[in-house]
Amino acid sequence: MTRNDELNRLARERSRKVILEAAIELFAERGVSGASIAEITRRAGVAQGLANYHFGGKDQLIAAVLDSWFDVLFGIPQVEGPADLRLAGIIDGALTATGYALPVQRAVFAMQQQPSTHRLYAEAEERHAEQATLSENIVREIFRERGATDPALEEVMLRSTLEGIFMKYAVYGDTYPLEDARRWVHRLYGLPRPDSPLPLRLAPRDPDVRTRASGALRSEG
Repeated sequence: MTRNDELNRLARERSRKVILEAAIELFAERGVSGASIAEITRRAGVAQGLANYHFGGKDQLIAAVLDSWFDVLFGIPQVEGPADLRLAGIIDGALTATGYALPVQRAVFAMQQQPSTHRLYAEAEERHAEQATLSENIVREIFRERGATDPALEEVMLRSTLEGIFMKYAVYGDTYPLEDARRWVHRLYGLPRPDSPLPLRLAPRDPDVRTRASGALRSEG
């Protein structure tokens, strides 16, 4: 590969990245129906044709946003060691990810409110079904080692608890007591109190996210 080829490849990767980031921001702010390809590329500072070049259309761009969210969910590094240490690592890894991935989290939160994106969300879940099963089995094995009578139910309840925290943090940002919630989850499972705060970027509160989501739901229902 020549130097020009490498520069062109890097330029393509950068333009794809800035389009995806702009889409995430606008979907989070306005919902999917409130953000056009023209507005997304204008915010990204690129030609509108590049969105079609990289993604093919709006549905494919939405799918890429959803894929980026699932990549966050299943990209949490696994901690080695006893079951308690691994469980604490999963809890803390998930809560750290929610701080760093807040824009895409808000975008997905908006998508979950809109009937027009249900199909795309279901398709994204299907694409990541193997990763989801692997992650579920890892957590179930942890609870099995901890002596749980129903490891599958424990996995579901942990996931539900963490997803609830994700949702609240997406709405309330830095006014949500994330560290308190983290300590509460640790106590729930009899884990040691964390000795240092999560390494995350606190996000500003977004007071309009629920209003926008409700409005999108009414307009598309």
